Amino acid sequence: MARTVLHRELFDYDTELRKNYPVICGVDEAGRGPLAGDVYAAAVVLDDGALIDYLNDSKKLSEKRREELFDVIKEKAKAYCIATASVEEIDRLNILNAAMLAMKRAVEGLSVKPDLALIDGNKLPELSCDMQYVIKGDATSASIAAASVLAKVARDRYMRELAEKYPQYAFEQHKGYGTKQHYELLEKYGISDVHRRTFLKKLYDEK
Repeated sequence: MARTVLHRELFDYDTELRKNYPVICGVDEAGRGPLAGDVYAAAVVLDDGALIDYLNDSKKLSEKRREELFDVIKEKAKAYCIATASVEEIDRLNILNAAMLAMKRAVEGLSVKPDLALIDGNKLPELSCDMQYVIKGDATSASIAAASVLAKVARDRYMRELAEKYPQYAFEQHKGYGTKQHYELLEKYGISDVHRRTFLKKLYDEK
């Protein structure tokens, strides 16, 4: 018999909230820190009876496990939506506001309207439903954990696609984050149109 791991406390957290809010969506983002690429967000509505083995904070999961869970979550979710805010929006609005915009788009893109949106972190986007932020929410709520996996996997796939268009930057390796390798490649090749100018203002001004 295959061994499974169920983090039941994540599901119990959501079950308790459903006593007052029958339809809960978890919301999380991925890609606030990188120097390049869009910021992603996901919103996920799980049924009360839905239990997903291994579901946890996406940062605590291997890439292989996240990829496996991506399909399971989409299959078991009552509703889900993955949304983005562009590099141009990040530079124009700043990264926090762009991440909030991506979250808003994710929630508004759901096929069912939530009674309550659980937002990972300590900031809230502008939504028409009730909201509650949850610090370290992806390690607290199953719905947020599911959203964290969808957002992370979707963004990593997007960065691999960018790597094919801009092979000189090795996006498939660092996913746009400010690693030593990434800065060395920026020094060599300059800033591309998928880099966040506001994150690289000093380097951009020097160029």
